[in-house]
Amino acid sequence: MLALKLGLSLNNTKSLGGWQPSDETGLEAWYKNQAGITLNGSDVSAWADSSTNSFDMVQATASEQPAYNSGDIDFTPANTTNLQSASDITLSGVFTVGIKLEPDVFNVAVMGSNTSTNEFFKITSTTNLRFKTDGSQVDMTIDSGTLITALNLVITRNSSDLITLYLDGVAQADTETLAGTADINAIGVRATDANPYDGTISEIQIYDTESTALTANVSTYLSNI
Repeated sequence: MLALKLGLSLNNTKSLGGWQPSDETGLEAWYKNQAGITLNGSDVSAWADSSTNSFDMVQATASEQPAYNSGDIDFTPANTTNLQSASDITLSGVFTVGIKLEPDVFNVAVMGSNTSTNEFFKITSTTNLRFKTDGSQVDMTIDSGTLITALNLVITRNSSDLITLYLDGVAQADTETLAGTADINAIGVRATDANPYDGTISEIQIYDTESTALTANVSTYLSNI
């Protein structure tokens, strides 16, 4: 039985078998499902980076701590709940970002920078995801359905700066091109405390590499959470 108390750290011992994010040399940050979570009562005060890079996401302000809800981290915009790292994850070239989430509304920032403006991944409508960096942005419209649902979302950028969005392992037809250095130091908000996320996030994986095999592995891994 889980005892919720100040400073409790949750470490997930579940193994999915086979490929793991930690197998990749390009792993920049890994916010692992039900692992590295420190609770303040029933709220999350920290989500430790399960990579070796220590980009731990924390929130010292109790009123801004998201809730821990059946293994997921539940963000509430009314309190601008968010988690932040003391240093930036910077993605200047190719990248792969995988997220398991269930948003409740649109016009919300999933993650980005809360110290530098114009750096974020944002769900702008029920069918559109926006990636913005260095003041430039691209909007990617999904093939069908809605982003306001439980899904596995993977965003990649290749060596030609082509941005591709995958939903539940399926590449979407609307690809875009955008160069620049993406800065990430916050989950659930963008600078400054804008567009707070509403919904749950179960896992985030961030890599400074990109390949067909990696995309497939990340998508499959997220689908098993």
